[in-house]
Amino acid sequence: MRRFPASVILIAGGLSIAGLLALALWVRGASLPEVRIRVPEEAVGRGGDVIDGVAAGGRLIPGSGKPAANLPGSWPQFRGHDRDNLADAAGQLARAWPSGGPKVLWSVELGEGYAGPAIKDGRVYLLDYDVKTACDALRCLSLESGEEIWRYTYPVVVKWNHGYSRTVPVIADGCTVTLGPKCHVTCFDAATGQLRWEKESQINLVRQYGAKVPDWYAGQCPLVDRGRVILAPGGKNDLLLAVDLKTGQPVANWKTPNPRGWKMTHSSIMPMEFQGRRMFVYCGSGGVVGVSAEDGSILWDTTQWTIKMATVPSPVCLADGRIFLCGGYDSGAMMLQLEERGGAWTAHTKFRLKASVFGSTQQTPIPAQGHLFGVRQRDKELVCLDLDGKQVWRSGADHRFGDGPYMIADGLMYLLNDKGVLTLAEVSPAGYKQLAQAQVLDGREAWAPLALAAGRLLARDETRMVCLDVKKN
Repeated sequence: MRRFPASVILIAGGLSIAGLLALALWVRGASLPEVRIRVPEEAVGRGGDVIDGVAAGGRLIPGSGKPAANLPGSWPQFRGHDRDNLADAAGQLARAWPSGGPKVLWSVELGEGYAGPAIKDGRVYLLDYDVKTACDALRCLSLESGEEIWRYTYPVVVKWNHGYSRTVPVIADGCTVTLGPKCHVTCFDAATGQLRWEKESQINLVRQYGAKVPDWYAGQCPLVDRGRVILAPGGKNDLLLAVDLKTGQPVANWKTPNPRGWKMTHSSIMPMEFQGRRMFVYCGSGGVVGVSAEDGSILWDTTQWTIKMATVPSPVCLADGRIFLCGGYDSGAMMLQLEERGGAWTAHTKFRLKASVFGSTQQTPIPAQGHLFGVRQRDKELVCLDLDGKQVWRSGADHRFGDGPYMIADGLMYLLNDKGVLTLAEVSPAGYKQLAQAQVLDGREAWAPLALAAGRLLARDETRMVCLDVKKN
């Protein structure tokens, strides 16, 4: 998802201008006008009515593309099958590239944004925004050619604020579920694009649950777990909620209260299993919570982890009950340890790291080979940490990667920097080893999550997505 550093610059610039204006008017003895820093606000239609997604007139538009018939594999949601950014591609991927980089199989123009794709059954799904029609647009493309198979659009006015869309769809049980920039949640037939829920059952988290659209729009990627869509509206009465994937109706006897009044963040919900208990872990505006997957009840929470500007990275849940958290804006990182005694759960701080050791404004680190791999926000270097928070190695000043995404597959790491340069490196606690590098995009804020299936890597910058052939010949 996701963009924030430029926003801070704009806000700081706005405050500086406001200060100069105030000084000038004070010298002249004039009264001060009200000065406001603009952030996203509730969109209204031309007649003043709030525009309400699918119920206001959604439309399915067929295209000429066809699903890829002979390309197996999938990347069905944010961070892949297990939401850990690890792909199962043993022996399938090239460890070297031609001089010009991996072959570009196709490319497609997009609306400005940082939304990443999902892949299933030879189809690519991307939630885009059409500025001309003022519509969210779920686009279904052929993994073979990039041609559009269909798109479903619904009206919702989104004013440009460092792009538009930021979220990744989830595909499960023949359905595709999206969460739009203004918190509209919609379910489609993954093959045909037809609505799976009745129009009246499409969800507006703001209207129905009291969510507040985060600054720079929604970045939370929906989760489907065992036939339920799990969402975190951060409303007055519902911190998390579950709806039936088939109908969109709330799951009976499943509720997460919000006693601390936490708001929605850009972070996504992560599933976790520990000591026989399945739970969902979420970073709200005021801390971290673990809720029962069975009924949504709060098992534990902590206010020890908050980020002052924007909470974007998602929790990294480890098998031994540890949860790694990180953020930007000098937040650094933290490791929680879960404990259960007599049915009571607690989460205590195992260690904290200063931002100089590790912190990340946008991307979530990857657990692999008993270590954590991630790009450090302070100096943009790739670092390897052990699970006690100690730095094992760093890539060095000659290998910096900006705020772009990264993923691991077949013992290889793909890192895309801000300017569209893709790096291929070996994944090992022994040290950083670069294998190849190529310019694959034009270099406009390439921050969206990557996706990989059938030896095809999907990457995008602000306005274009490319499909790269990275398979072994």
